[in-house]
Amino acid sequence: MEKSRIVVDPQVLVGKPTIRGTRIPVYLVLELLEAGKTIGEIVDDYPELEVADVKAAIHYAEMLLKNEELVLSS
Repeated sequence: MEKSRIVVDPQVLVGKPTIRGTRIPVYLVLELLEAGKTIGEIVDDYPELEVADVKAAIHYAEMLLKNEELVLSS
């Protein structure tokens, strides 16, 4: 993953991680994937994105969660 595809800038969306050069937050890309959109559909819907941007968002989330312990309540 090209790390520079994900940026955190306090001046953009209050510092939420976004796709470089856009105001599209990483969480939106993940929500679209969770809703069943394919990477191709996301890129079609958001022409400012590239396939590599969507993959970078997935990788960013993976890196954040890799060392986290998830506790689910029933």
